[in-house]
Amino acid sequence: MTANTVTEQLTAAGRAIEHDSFAIIDAETGPHAYSADEWPLVRRMIHANADFEFTGLTAFHPRAMLAGLARILAGGTPVVADVEMICVGLSQPRLAHFGITTHHFISDPDVIEAARRDDTTRAVQAMRKAHRRGLLDGAIVGIGNAPTALIEVVRLIHEEGARPALVIGMPVGFVSAAESKDLLMTLDDLPWVAIRGRKGGSTLVVAAVHALLGLAEAHQRAAA
Repeated sequence: MTANTVTEQLTAAGRAIEHDSFAIIDAETGPHAYSADEWPLVRRMIHANADFEFTGLTAFHPRAMLAGLARILAGGTPVVADVEMICVGLSQPRLAHFGITTHHFISDPDVIEAARRDDTTRAVQAMRKAHRRGLLDGAIVGIGNAPTALIEVVRLIHEEGARPALVIGMPVGFVSAAESKDLLMTLDDLPWVAIRGRKGGSTLVVAAVHALLGLAEAHQRAAA
């Protein structure tokens, strides 16, 4: 089978190291309950953190992978992140191949002012701004840092009709992090990927999106 060319490492040495790492993860993990589409996402998160606990901690809505792949393959999909770190961590050539744009508003002056005025967090106001601008609908939303952002996204879905294509909910921390992901996982009619408990982080959101991009390129090749 022809290898991916856009979503792989750019050098043969880099590709060999990544493939060897994935092979080690496969061997050390052994049997698991994830589907053939889900496992590459979990494996890439393990690769990003060398933490095998993500096997088991990672949970998927039944339509999560299908929804994420469909939106990437459709082209022009926005990725809305809670923090700049996610946008910076994503590979620009890989995003460009699918016409994907990234958006974050955490440091915008109007977001900061609204957070001060309303006594909320910047993350809450950033998600509200994304919704006002029409960016949440049909988007892949990635939350890796701020539990309040994830809680607000769920509120926007329930109360204001926001309809992301996929929510990747992986905020890390000790205050409301686990609870925010538990809240996300109560959604039945909207696809999500989440990490149970306190663990998470922006690096994992980046890994999850990169896994989706790799699967999308493989689907493109298979259809060619």
